[in-house]
Amino acid sequence: MDALLSGPFSEYAFMQRALVGSLAVCVGAVPVGMFMTLRRMSLTGDAMAHAILPGAAIAYLLTGLSLIGLTLGGLVAGLVVAALAGWVARSTHLKEDTSLAAFYLISLALGVLVISLKRSNVDLFHVLFGNILALDNATLWLLASIGSVSLVLMALLYRPLVIECVDPSFLRCSGHASSTAHYGFLFLMVINLVAGFHALGTLMAIGIMILPAAASRFWAKTLDSLIITSVLIGFAGCYTGLLLSFYFDLPAGPAIVISLGVVYVISLIIGLNGGFLNQYYPKRHLTG
Repeated sequence: MDALLSGPFSEYAFMQRALVGSLAVCVGAVPVGMFMTLRRMSLTGDAMAHAILPGAAIAYLLTGLSLIGLTLGGLVAGLVVAALAGWVARSTHLKEDTSLAAFYLISLALGVLVISLKRSNVDLFHVLFGNILALDNATLWLLASIGSVSLVLMALLYRPLVIECVDPSFLRCSGHASSTAHYGFLFLMVINLVAGFHALGTLMAIGIMILPAAASRFWAKTLDSLIITSVLIGFAGCYTGLLLSFYFDLPAGPAIVISLGVVYVISLIIGLNGGFLNQYYPKRHLTG
């Protein structure tokens, strides 16, 4: 049994790099995903994941699968879409979710169109779904750097983000803290989506942010325990997904997201904090 669980990672360097890369993405992305669920921004994150596609696609058209080019392209596109959506929401009668959805659709169509100019389905699959089993050392350093920067920024924004989750009106009345927290959090979303893009592709990147956070809500109640639980679930999902990919010849990115999805469904059913079984068949209390 030990050989089945640890053999692929002890014998193959590409599996070791895939595991390290996925864990590095989890460290930065999962805490951000937790605040996304608490702030009801899960679908916003999904839109932002697709918004980075045109920048990555244009960079791909100009530089090929260059690590620096794809990173800068995705980062610039994500920040531009986030800024434009916020500006439209504050300058017109449209809500931010509507303006973001509009830009997301435009971005997705533009990105696929640009990628198709090279007429290579293999490259299109790589950009959309990633190839975590092909991570090299340079990409690992990039993922680790983004995760480290994300943790530092999260620590700086932690208090205003918590206050905004509890009482957004209070934070808005306190001066510039609300804008700093909002745009700082959008920046955190974008850089972690770019990291997830390198590992899992633009279509799968949001899964590693949202699914562990959603599953942990059925097991923990306090914010600290929610973050720790979600990170542990993210680690377990990445590990399990890579094993499934190795033994059953599955695409690694979708296998990781499916593993996290299975954890979410199990948590939904048997979770101690609001799971179906716990809700409909609560424990009986002793009565005197």
